[in-house]
Amino acid sequence: MNSARGPGFEMQRRPKQISSAIRTKLKEARVARFATLDAESTPHVVPVCFVYDGSVFYTAIDKKPKRSAPERLARVRNIKAMPRVALLVDEYYEEWKRLWYVLVRGTAKLIPKSATREHAKVIRQLRKKYPQYAAGMLPDDAPIIRITPERIAFWGKF
Repeated sequence: MNSARGPGFEMQRRPKQISSAIRTKLKEARVARFATLDAESTPHVVPVCFVYDGSVFYTAIDKKPKRSAPERLARVRNIKAMPRVALLVDEYYEEWKRLWYVLVRGTAKLIPKSATREHAKVIRQLRKKYPQYAAGMLPDDAPIIRITPERIAFWGKF
């Protein structure tokens, strides 16, 4: 469905129906911006590494230096207080005809420790995509955040 917002912009309520071209961009993209809200609705945005399995998005709390323990990070506290989140995957070029973005709105949840199969699968996918993770920056027990899309908007040439 095209919108009055311009050609190439679409908002879908059924996010599983995104095109293979957009899936390719999501697979190749190296970074996303992950936005959460705290209990007072104050926004918090951080860059994250991620994977998309065709249905949901995942990001991990890796071993990069942080000021707090994983469970005390703002994004983790915010998810527990208010699970509504946004994930923005984009690419900027000086040649503006090449710009694109995918905006995911949905809910986030920490994968419980009991979900060992899902957790292990995501760790493998993240290590495959990011050499830094394969080299030890992502421990086996890293906390994993699952982002379940409710709406996906995208713009640009895919």
